[in-house]
Amino acid sequence: MLLEGIETLLVLAEEGTMSRTGSRLYISQSAVSKRIAKLEATLGTKLIIPAGRLIKLTPDAHALIKNVGPSFNEIRGLIFEHQNLDDQSIITLDCSETLVAGYLANTLGAYFQKDKYISITTHHTPVIVENVQSGKASIGFCAGHLPAQYSFVAEHLMDEPFKLVFNQPLTALPKAIVVNDLKNPSNISQAAVLQKLGITPLMEMDSYTASAQLALAGMAPALVPQSIVKTLSIDDKYCFEFDELTELTRPIYLIYRQNSYKQPRVKNLVETIANLFA
Repeated sequence: MLLEGIETLLVLAEEGTMSRTGSRLYISQSAVSKRIAKLEATLGTKLIIPAGRLIKLTPDAHALIKNVGPSFNEIRGLIFEHQNLDDQSIITLDCSETLVAGYLANTLGAYFQKDKYISITTHHTPVIVENVQSGKASIGFCAGHLPAQYSFVAEHLMDEPFKLVFNQPLTALPKAIVVNDLKNPSNISQAAVLQKLGITPLMEMDSYTASAQLALAGMAPALVPQSIVKTLSIDDKYCFEFDELTELTRPIYLIYRQNSYKQPRVKNLVETIANLFA
């Protein structure tokens, strides 16, 4: 029951409301409240405070999450490794949205005809890493820099180049561009390169697709990865490359737990994706 309460608190910290937490855990809102109340009683401290429709975490809750969260996810991942996958067990592939659209769509469409028990989810890289470490996902397909320490196999597939997209000719590096969230740990290295080049991040979007569409509408040039250029079929006349930007790439990885790879169906899916970049 203690682990159940901690899991509920971790999800509540991410979702912010009892109802969304219940939906994610497939339990009722009242069950979420009971789990948190039991955890508070066990620990002898208050963990949440109502704040309108949202839930605010107390300092003790934040401290508990910081100290226990990583270990809890690792324990959950170790338990996941000991589960045997039969022919109808769901294998979850957690992907970057840009990568699944740009590189995997056709392959996965064909693969699904052979193995229909594949579930695809999309998240940003930090969440994909967390999901693989905790066993919520069997395989992660992500872009950007990984954390310094991790407990899974990271198979480097390629370094994806970026292009500047704009609906007008670019003969020189622009002074300001649209970028994606530079506070995201997987993108943070881009900030130093842009600063060195004297380029100002005009806007920080949460979607490369949105960045590209704004650029094509004439808002400002946008830094867009190759996968989005491919997905949106952006004409070459709107794509620009500069030698100064060649170091702006993002590594693409397949990540999975070592013991998960021993499962034949997981191994087959990993190898199918990896072969696309061989």
